[in-house]
Amino acid sequence: MSLDTLIDLCIGIGLSAAAGLRLLVPFFILSLAALFGHFPLSPDIQWVNSLPALETLGLAVAVEVLAYFIPWLDAALDVVALPASILAGTVLTAAFATDLDPFLQWSLAILAGGGIAGAMRGLTGFSRLLTTTFTGGLANFAIAILEVVGAVLLSILAIVLPGVAIITVMGLLAIGLRIGRRIGRHIWPKPRQLKDAETPIEG
Repeated sequence: MSLDTLIDLCIGIGLSAAAGLRLLVPFFILSLAALFGHFPLSPDIQWVNSLPALETLGLAVAVEVLAYFIPWLDAALDVVALPASILAGTVLTAAFATDLDPFLQWSLAILAGGGIAGAMRGLTGFSRLLTTTFTGGLANFAIAILEVVGAVLLSILAIVLPGVAIITVMGLLAIGLRIGRRIGRHIWPKPRQLKDAETPIEG
């Protein structure tokens, strides 16, 4: 695998991670980069390289962002967004891995691109579930803002500094997994902990 192919693959995976945070943001950023930054695109994703596509994506992003600021609707959207994000991540990675053998291209697209997008969506969905449970959805506003900002920054990083984008994604997933495990221990204690808690203290 050449260095250029590896860089393209990192771009695709970085954009896939951004799609896990906000489905349409990486497509919008790609459209901006192609139109105004002369960013080269593969034929598979040339459809974003037009002003009508940019305008349509911009409107769609605005609707998506605003929808996540509506309490309870955001949790319902997460159910639809998970498979959609996995599909978007797969497409984005495949679009930047065109130099590879088709079997390897789509294998990496599904496992790496779709997997990363699904993991990021799962992480944010779990965060929203917790804030909905413990704050009645009041803190979901902050989660929604972080998702938008994260999607924009990851998309830009993926295009400008793809290696940094991959490191950032791995770091976010590692932190999220660690926090999730700690929360899980408090919410779902192990049987041994439950047994110890139920054992009366002898005087």
